[in-house]
Amino acid sequence: MLLDIRAELLKQTRRPASWLLLAVAVVLSLTFGYAVPYAGLSGATSGPPGSNRGLAAMLPDAFLGSALGGLPIFVGALALIFGVLVAGSEYGYGTWKTVLVQHPSRIAVYGAKLVTVALAALAVVLALFAATAGASALVAALRDQPLTWPPVFDVVRGLGAGWLVTTMWGALGVLLAIGLRSVALPIGLGLVWLLAVQNLLASIAAPLLDWVAQLQKGLPGPNAGALAAAFGASAPGVEPIVGSGQAAVVLAAYVVGFGVLGGWLLHRRDIA
Repeated sequence: MLLDIRAELLKQTRRPASWLLLAVAVVLSLTFGYAVPYAGLSGATSGPPGSNRGLAAMLPDAFLGSALGGLPIFVGALALIFGVLVAGSEYGYGTWKTVLVQHPSRIAVYGAKLVTVALAALAVVLALFAATAGASALVAALRDQPLTWPPVFDVVRGLGAGWLVTTMWGALGVLLAIGLRSVALPIGLGLVWLLAVQNLLASIAAPLLDWVAQLQKGLPGPNAGALAAAFGASAPGVEPIVGSGQAAVVLAAYVVGFGVLGGWLLHRRDIA
């Protein structure tokens, strides 16, 4: 399986779309975590979204919240797209049969794809942490504030939380790609759910229906937002509706569930 993982990593690192998704994640995180709030702080704009975050949220001791704030929304959407590309491209290019006749089993190839998604998720989170830490240090320098960083243990916990959330969305993308045997439809449906349906449930249905409010506590998006909120994140979709421990357990269960279901579908069905 190590050879399968190595081949999959090589394929994804040579795909320009992978690097584009990483760049977009970093740029959006810096834009909505620092550029827009700092512009509002300095009076360069009038009331843009995020301009009320305040200086304290942009300083080094609060950079964890900025690094994790986009994971329940746009970074999660980009991770889902990457997961779809990892598995769905094999259907688009018609290369499943070519790969499988070489020697590896379906489960070995599938496992390599999941490992690739998990490693890519870790790379994204590390990049976000590095970028937001640098941006917060720059803000502190510009505003003559002390460089006070959060404890190392909190940073490690934040990395783990970010990795879990990003891996969960990537695993969902892999599952959708295998279930629908394509790329475009899984991306479309995944983004509709992530960016529209779960926000409508939270903002419209949950305040009116108690059973929807309770259902929210078991859905992936709200739990991702709750885990990010535990580290000081402040963004749409980020609310502490459950504790960080429960959120971590729920998200880990989704990672396992998505992974097992995707493997079962790939193992049971014919490759077309």
